[in-house]
Amino acid sequence: MIPWETDIGKALARGAAEQRSILLEFYSPECIGCKQMDAVTFPDQAVSNFIIDRMVPLRAPVEGKALAADFRVGWTPTLIVLDYYGKEHQRTLGYLPPDEMVASLLLGIGKVGLGNDQFNEAVLQFSTLLNGYPHSACAPEAVYLRGVARFKSSHSATALKEAYRQLLAEYPGSEWTRRAEPYTLL
Repeated sequence: MIPWETDIGKALARGAAEQRSILLEFYSPECIGCKQMDAVTFPDQAVSNFIIDRMVPLRAPVEGKALAADFRVGWTPTLIVLDYYGKEHQRTLGYLPPDEMVASLLLGIGKVGLGNDQFNEAVLQFSTLLNGYPHSACAPEAVYLRGVARFKSSHSATALKEAYRQLLAEYPGSEWTRRAEPYTLL
């Protein structure tokens, strides 16, 4: 069972103390996607272990709460990955099945690293996602962002070119492949 925090201040303090990202879930008791997350996704052993071991879980109701307004939440479930300063790095809307949840959280943690100039950490998270979930919906974005993190770390355009080549080979129809196409000009 996931030990959800209910207070953002406590969650951020715990995140800072443990050097972990925060998973903020906005839910509504009437939301069918939220009910499905509670019935299927969060009880999944791989999902719950990942959240317990790697993140600080924070759950907040969307109705009548200032926190939902602060994060401009208009649909549930909304899952947001925050750094321990409270800055948003990743947002998903709607139900995520267990096989996509961990990949999405790895992407979010990688984005936290990238956004905080921790490029090696970002590369590690994106690589973990790609090794464990190469067919997930998040995989093409992880390839793209891993290339960005490698470039920002090394300042070598080779990292961006390699990302494009991998995207073209493995995810040719992806929007991330189209976004990386200008790297062929480097």
